[in-house]
Amino acid sequence: MQRTARRGGTGPLLRWLTARTGAAVLLVNRSGVATSPLRSPLGGAEHDLVQHGVREITARGLKSVAIDEEDLSCFVLPLDGLPGVHAPLLAAVLRRPTPPGLGLLLADAASCLSLCWQLEHTQRQQRSLRLADARTREAVLHLLMNGQVTAARQVAEALRPALPDMVRLYLVEGPYAIRGTVAELLVGVVDDAWIVPCPVYADHLAVLVPADPQARPGVPAEPAWPRSVTDTCWIGASDPVPLRNTATGYAQAFHALAAARQRAERHASFAADPDLALTIGPPAAAWAAVFLAPLRTHSARRPQDPDSGELLATAASWLNFSSHATAHLKIHRNTLTARLGHVQRLLGLDLTRLCDQAALALALRSTAAGILPGPEPYTTDTRGTAPSLDELLALPDVVAWAQGRLRPLQMPGVPACIEQTLTTWLEQDARIGPTAAALSLSTSAVRKRLARSEALLRRSLLRPPSAVHDLWLAQRALALAERLGAGRTGGAGGPAPVAPEPSPAAP
Repeated sequence: MQRTARRGGTGPLLRWLTARTGAAVLLVNRSGVATSPLRSPLGGAEHDLVQHGVREITARGLKSVAIDEEDLSCFVLPLDGLPGVHAPLLAAVLRRPTPPGLGLLLADAASCLSLCWQLEHTQRQQRSLRLADARTREAVLHLLMNGQVTAARQVAEALRPALPDMVRLYLVEGPYAIRGTVAELLVGVVDDAWIVPCPVYADHLAVLVPADPQARPGVPAEPAWPRSVTDTCWIGASDPVPLRNTATGYAQAFHALAAARQRAERHASFAADPDLALTIGPPAAAWAAVFLAPLRTHSARRPQDPDSGELLATAASWLNFSSHATAHLKIHRNTLTARLGHVQRLLGLDLTRLCDQAALALALRSTAAGILPGPEPYTTDTRGTAPSLDELLALPDVVAWAQGRLRPLQMPGVPACIEQTLTTWLEQDARIGPTAAALSLSTSAVRKRLARSEALLRRSLLRPPSAVHDLWLAQRALALAERLGAGRTGGAGGPAPVAPEPSPAAP
């Protein structure tokens, strides 16, 4: 009996007792409800007899009770519980005559079952605590990703360690089955880290480590990663970012993770380059203010309708995570679809088009960057109004940014088909099927070429957060520069082809 208990706890021991005695053996709570599974349900008379025994034990405080009624016998014995915890009762009901020594066997079994139940109860409590801790940490990460730093610090107050002012965010990708084991390993070796199961991808762990504000981008002071982690997982590292920019750090770590998958060392740091919104500067803020005005001034007509803040958060999450925004925002997919419909109607966009997605993404990033519009007019005419998106993309600094962004695809030794596939994919609104049809390729061949582009650009393309919006804007900027250059030189071939503009209703 002890060997049976050691193999699997209360379940195997109850099954062994059933096979040994021929009785229906089960655990019940003090209300007489079974807390252990039965191979077949009790009959009405058997159930009533167990209920009777439980009432006798509970009301009279007995150590055991045996009841005979017609052709049935019932034995009920309480298990020993932990302080302050009501343990269940062991009940056995069978037809008479009962086997000799049954009462003694059940008494011995109750001692073993008490120990097994106490162990299982402790393990359940530990699992509940781990789950509660993981969900609380996930909630903190969720708040940080939405820029709600004050609320995140309030929730994190009861946990340790304290949230730092500057963080470096790592994403650790590995099989879901070992995520818990990896998290436990990292707790012991990464000092003062916040280790959070990623709310979007089940095979990711987010690790927030305090960062030195003076650290140079792209040169992380790496934690001492355990060998068992580096041998089985991929790791992407962000630059040091302020806590309020956790979402930026997450995107950087995700892009680094895409590069790490192509490396033998299974690790990569974010390849920093200038941010487009910061490259444009105040003109981007002026344009974004006009672009987002219908959304920012929106008021919900009914209490259950989303307000401006919810719509902005939904748009940002969807642009970052696509359909995974439901997991990020903890909303139903129908709710996501309805909110995106609101955004499209308010801004006059068609979010199935990549050009409109890219415009909205740039507007949100320009706002999030905290850039202030300057006093001067930003257009080349005398309107003194906010510029258009094309006017922003035609700025010399933006053209230089775009050239640098796409230069890795034009390096010697890179087949021309890689850039051609990426260009076609962007023209086809980042859809694999139409891209394959346009190039007369299989979808798997398109994916392989895009994966090669990921490695060259050191950016994620096929899984969100994706660099697809930046790449569309970069190609648009180069196309505009080529057209303007052809116009200035009076080329006989006419203007170069330009990617589609955002929807006419967009500023």
